[in-house]
Amino acid sequence: MREHFPQHPLYVVSKGRSQYMMTSTTLTEMGVQHFIVVEPQEGDAYRAAVSARGLATTVIELDMSYKKSYESCDALGQTRGTGPGPGPARNFAWEHSIDSGAPWHWVMDDNISHFLRLHRNRRIKCVSPGLFRAMEDYSARYVNVAMAGPNYDFFVMDRQKNPPIYRNTRIYSCNLIRNDAPFRWRGRYNEDTILSLDMLKAGWCTIEFNAFLQHKMQTQAMGGGNTAEFYHREGVVGQGRYADGGTTAKSEMLVKVHPDVAKVTWRFGRVHHKVNYRPFRKNRLILCEGAVLPQAPNNYGMSLRTL
Repeated sequence: MREHFPQHPLYVVSKGRSQYMMTSTTLTEMGVQHFIVVEPQEGDAYRAAVSARGLATTVIELDMSYKKSYESCDALGQTRGTGPGPGPARNFAWEHSIDSGAPWHWVMDDNISHFLRLHRNRRIKCVSPGLFRAMEDYSARYVNVAMAGPNYDFFVMDRQKNPPIYRNTRIYSCNLIRNDAPFRWRGRYNEDTILSLDMLKAGWCTIEFNAFLQHKMQTQAMGGGNTAEFYHREGVVGQGRYADGGTTAKSEMLVKVHPDVAKVTWRFGRVHHKVNYRPFRKNRLILCEGAVLPQAPNNYGMSLRTL
């Protein structure tokens, strides 16, 4: 039923990964039509991959002026050959969705292998498009939600109590964004966290769903994308992991942009960042006028199957 499908456009931003098409394959298996944003020189390769695999996606080429005008939040601008990362393509998708008349849009990384639903404290793979519509409808109840999305599955363990949502934290990799929110992606690195903090500091709310989860491949486990373009070129690559200089620069940029809530630390076996989201607890969700909350569960066409 169409009411169980996402009602807002979905975009995947990708670079150098036409041989994988992981998120597009996942969305196609769920029956979800979407766009994939690529740079013009890769358009033919992606269109060939879409045709060969029968993917439910339309390739759209990035207007490269978005790279020139992008706020990289450092002094390098376009002087570094790697460019400012996926942020320009995400801003392009934002404007593309506005031009289509959509009030919200989804933008996703290209290395999401599957989605999951948390059911009775168990993470279960979900192949229904209903999870997107459920997140859309929940977010639209509130006048002040700027962004929402599913949590990573490795942050939500089986057989542990987890709330259905976290309020006012960062949204990573699979972002549902309100189109009239007065923000845009910025930053050469950590643009997900920068955008989340920009929104929260302005008094908006974000919603991270634990009820619905995403499984994202490790960035360094796949070629293309930003792995070679940024992190591995920032220092000496060791044992298939990020170069030390790359992750250090990534964390330092976040601290530079939001020094009041971010700091550099050692986490997950490498230099990382830590953000204090406690100041944003005061950002309260405000229901839309006339909003009617459902009195009974709505599973959006999802049902539990034993395979």
